[in-house]
Amino acid sequence: MSMTGSSAYCVAHAFPPFFRLSNKTMFLLSTPPTTFLPTPTTPRVPLLSSTASSSSTSSSSSSSISLRSSTAPSPSCSSVTPKDSSLVSAKHSHTNMSASVSSRTFLNARSEQDVFAGIKKEVEAGSLPANVAAGMQEVYNNYKNAVIQSGDPKANEIVLSNMIALLDRVFLDVTDPFVFQPHHKAKREPFDYYVFGQNYIRPLVDFKNSYVGNMPLFIEMEEKLKQGHNIILMSNHQTEADPAVIALLLEARLPYIAENLTYVAGDRVITDPLSKPFSIGRNLICVYSKKHMLDDPALVEMKRTANIRALKEMAMLLRNGSQIVWIAPSGGRDRPEAQTREWVPAPFDISSVDNMRRLVEHSGPPGHVYPLAILCHDIMPPPLKVEKEIGEKRIISFHGAGISVAPAISFSQATATCENPEKAKDVFTKALYDSVTEQYNVLKSAIHGKKGFEASTPVVSLSQPWK
Repeated sequence: MSMTGSSAYCVAHAFPPFFRLSNKTMFLLSTPPTTFLPTPTTPRVPLLSSTASSSSTSSSSSSSISLRSSTAPSPSCSSVTPKDSSLVSAKHSHTNMSASVSSRTFLNARSEQDVFAGIKKEVEAGSLPANVAAGMQEVYNNYKNAVIQSGDPKANEIVLSNMIALLDRVFLDVTDPFVFQPHHKAKREPFDYYVFGQNYIRPLVDFKNSYVGNMPLFIEMEEKLKQGHNIILMSNHQTEADPAVIALLLEARLPYIAENLTYVAGDRVITDPLSKPFSIGRNLICVYSKKHMLDDPALVEMKRTANIRALKEMAMLLRNGSQIVWIAPSGGRDRPEAQTREWVPAPFDISSVDNMRRLVEHSGPPGHVYPLAILCHDIMPPPLKVEKEIGEKRIISFHGAGISVAPAISFSQATATCENPEKAKDVFTKALYDSVTEQYNVLKSAIHGKKGFEASTPVVSLSQPWK
């Protein structure tokens, strides 16, 4: 993803007549902004998936469920070699051919030496900024080391194939920038960015030491989606890879949810050159981060206007029903505590939780708010502190990961004894956060504590649905 960290944003206006927000509406987000310039004639590079995952191809019965939102067929996310995009007709192009055809610099690479020579060549030609080139080299080396850690006998082949695909997409975006709309739909053709993202992150996940908590509740969500209900996942947020990790752990049993999740995305994941290719493959509601709203005073009003538009897009989306939306109401990625160095879910922002709840309640279709916990910071940990500048150092490793969901929490039931409306908001937010923390601790015990399935509790039942 993914993908730089999630973020919060502040919107300063009213909403459409059917839904009113306060003058200081605050919203929190997590996953990837820019306008799409596709690649109509670029042959798709085969993307190799790691044998570390035993995930099987998605069943047709699961992926063909009838939902009110679009269910157009798409390639299996566990496909090893996606179809060659050169076979796609030029009619799929939405932009000038000369502006969108990718350079062959990286696609023609046959070795690691070719890749680095290509980076050097484009820098010398003035086609690639030096800072982006340095990031490319750093990511290549770190990704290589991480995949080799997996012990996969095809590690070197996987690294070369996946890195060629990534560097080609990064270079294409440098020369022909993609611009995200407030509501971005994953680009699946002529180049399948979703499959690309899945195959890139897959070799980094130690599936033997990864777990899903309460799989029956994820299945329950799919049933509610089929009935036209909306699902909101209030979640902690750890890494740029969060969207891919969620999808990878669910794709074998619930490919529809894996592919159709919409992520509320902060602006950094849609502006960082090394994040954008992953973000293009996800469904997003794009906003400007609250944490970076004031970085450039000249852009504050533009950002606020864009965020208002994004909120309207969210409202329109939910009015259609059958939507599943992931949001991190902490306003950013989790980070280790200063004293203990232990990772814990970052506190949820009350305003963000309440605004999302009201959006759901006023959307029309029934809506349900589920607390979701994610543990995957080892795979791609964020910087220890929030940074202003785009282009953070990418640390990458091979590690187990986990997600868990708890039963939906009803605002009216959770706050039945609260007479003060402000107190009710606090109680509801705390109930969601406490559930996320409880689930996170179970995942932590299973993965970091090496307890595996024995870490299960009466509240969180662990499984490995890809087996």
